[in-house]
Amino acid sequence: MSFPLLTLTAVVPAAGAILTAAVPAARRTAAKWLALLVSLATLVLAGAVFARFEPGGERYQLVESHAWIKDFGVRYELGVDGIGVALIALTALLIPFVILAGWHDADPLETKSSRWRPTQGFFALILMVEAMVILSFEATDVFLFYVLFEAMLIPMYFLIGGFGDRAHSGSDENAAAQRSYAAVKFLLYNLVGGLIMLAAVIGLYVVAGNFSLTEIAEARANGSLEMATNTERLLFLGFFFAFAVKAPLWPLHTWLPNAMGEATAPVAVLITAVVDKVGTFAMLRFCLGLFPEASKWATPAIIVLALISIVYGALLAVGQRDIKRLVAYASISHFGFIILGIFAMTTQGQSGATLYMVNHGISTAALMLVAGFLISRRGSRLIADYGGVQKVAPVLAGTFLIGGLATLSLPGLAPFVSEFLVLVGTYSRYPVAGIVATTGIVLAALYVLVLYQRTMTGPVKEEVRALPDLRVRELAVVVPLIALLIFLGVFPKPLTDVVNPAVRHTMSDVQQKDPQPTVPTVEAAK
Repeated sequence: MSFPLLTLTAVVPAAGAILTAAVPAARRTAAKWLALLVSLATLVLAGAVFARFEPGGERYQLVESHAWIKDFGVRYELGVDGIGVALIALTALLIPFVILAGWHDADPLETKSSRWRPTQGFFALILMVEAMVILSFEATDVFLFYVLFEAMLIPMYFLIGGFGDRAHSGSDENAAAQRSYAAVKFLLYNLVGGLIMLAAVIGLYVVAGNFSLTEIAEARANGSLEMATNTERLLFLGFFFAFAVKAPLWPLHTWLPNAMGEATAPVAVLITAVVDKVGTFAMLRFCLGLFPEASKWATPAIIVLALISIVYGALLAVGQRDIKRLVAYASISHFGFIILGIFAMTTQGQSGATLYMVNHGISTAALMLVAGFLISRRGSRLIADYGGVQKVAPVLAGTFLIGGLATLSLPGLAPFVSEFLVLVGTYSRYPVAGIVATTGIVLAALYVLVLYQRTMTGPVKEEVRALPDLRVRELAVVVPLIALLIFLGVFPKPLTDVVNPAVRHTMSDVQQKDPQPTVPTVEAAK
């Protein structure tokens, strides 16, 4: 039996979560360092997965398969393709920065009206989310994936509801009520999606007789498994609905602004840069892989929903007064681009969508974490409470600007490459959709630059005169993310080499080829 590297990438953070939670209450600092070291060890293991993956080799590599629930044909079955490898690397990379950024977010509060916050639990929950997300990117058994898909909601619920943002304009009681509302809304939306998916998972088992993604796909390819058209469409809709909630896609998006607004900045990054990627990843792996004909049938409607997400999310971001909710609506717009690229059914579109998942995670982490540092200094999330910050904290303002420019996909920064590929891939098959999607670029420039102008430029407000600049710990969070945005913006080849073979497999699943460019003929001179 080969070395279980994939299992280890999930076992290490899961075991780390248990050990962190078990640290005595008086040893908060030790719990923080333990969580950070565990996250760094997981990053090393993810690096080993990336290094051992051969882009030109088998579709699913480092495979592990063991019987789990024999009576129902459920197996503990893992394997990674290029898309999964890229997202495992993203997750393992971001978690150490999330932990560093949230170093003091769960420390006990001084006010008597505030409840004690269990620091150990905060970091243990983050590590547990990491373990479940990584394992979900590796699972090739549909039932195993479903269990992970639902189980990750539990630690996220407690992170949102139990460790909310302290920069709240209302009373402690009002803040607690808002956090509870956001956490319950997050849980209910995702639970409803999960229950519908469970019905589809059961239906798939009835039709296919097992839960193995590879076996079902192989059976469909060789003709030994046939699904009635209506059956396939219903199963597709069950899976897609759950993934669209998680992504999130309009009109199932309304939980995200509440969750990101009320959560701490590091937890907000965990939501949109890590957990939500499970939804878009699953669209590629399960929707297109298991239900190719239904995917093509639903494509026109999904493209319309993606375009609405792009424009609607960007328009609402323009009108926001709350910094964190602005980033949340911007993320809804960006997820629209990702889903548009997936269902454009072109190589460029799906490669761009996969790169977008990675690059959006990095750029959103950079912008949101710097915004979190700013908010923690001033104690307010409202844009109107800032002004002239660049004069008193130039490093903070500069890193905030770079994160914002990455969010609007400035050429030379990583998101530009992915957004360009999505638009090219979409335009080659659906020209009108490609043109409409470009409005998201214009609106992104508007909400990012207006945000920077209102918070960082102009006269220095009295309340921000004493704001300190970024400290060493905060620079250790922000600088590597910015360096990565620049590196992947100039040289995306390390990611594209890994992703492109997996995209070709997905295109083969749905039996689609890229549209041939039309070249006008020139009549020969007489």
